[in-house]
Amino acid sequence: MATLDSGFLEKTGTRFLWIGGSLIEALAVADFEHYIGIDYSGALTADCGLPGLRIFAASHLSAPKEVTAEGHWSRRAAAHWLAGALTQSGPTIVGVDHGFSFPLAYFEEHGLRKNWREFLRDFCAHWPTGAPGVRVEDIRRGRGGRGVLRGGSSRWRRVAEVRAGAKSVFHFDVPGSVAKSTHAGLPWLEYLDSECGERVHFWPFDGWAAPTGKSLIAEVYPSLWKGDFPCEGGTQDQRDAYAIARWLREADADGRLSAAMRLGLRGEEQDVAAVEGWILGVA
Repeated sequence: MATLDSGFLEKTGTRFLWIGGSLIEALAVADFEHYIGIDYSGALTADCGLPGLRIFAASHLSAPKEVTAEGHWSRRAAAHWLAGALTQSGPTIVGVDHGFSFPLAYFEEHGLRKNWREFLRDFCAHWPTGAPGVRVEDIRRGRGGRGVLRGGSSRWRRVAEVRAGAKSVFHFDVPGSVAKSTHAGLPWLEYLDSECGERVHFWPFDGWAAPTGKSLIAEVYPSLWKGDFPCEGGTQDQRDAYAIARWLREADADGRLSAAMRLGLRGEEQDVAAVEGWILGVA
């Protein structure tokens, strides 16, 4: 019997989990076969190799390993690779470390309908950060796009950001900011939606429960988990991507992932979260 990481054991193709000193078969509660963690980067252009963009992948019986590109991943190359992985593999869950939507105040300020896919299309029309040669900073400074018509305040925070103690998706130029990553990453969510179609469920915009037999993409915040999964060596970005993939794998095995997806928000708060999105794992 070969020992795997963190209490997982491999025996005749069946996976088990240590709980309270006992071995519990885990496959019965798992919704996914593959687990991908992506620590994102909003630097430079969509075609530049970025040392801060890291991808780790795991499966039922394999611990997270880094998926590497020649040189470093660019955002375009990472999106193309991910589209292939989602269409060619069994049910896969992907955690991406950037915002998937904006605070409700943004929709109200700009008179937008509270529909996520319409939001993505409108954002990409004003912030074409997926286009060749375009940087987030160019649009922020008025050197391309129409971002001046779709700005936001760093005082605006989504409900999930408040709960997690995370910064606003409009809080640029500070340590720990996801603003640039979010503004660079949103066009690639639209690309994945277009490429993968109904094979992929965008949580929670397509519903709060895990879909049977489908892959799923969710926003994550690795600070929630990286303290539980110390990873020796590597950069902080590598450690964050590793923590995402590992938490997804282990939480799927013991039921925490399903519970985190269902969340249990009520009334107005759930209506707001359906527009703003949510950070997986935030209670």
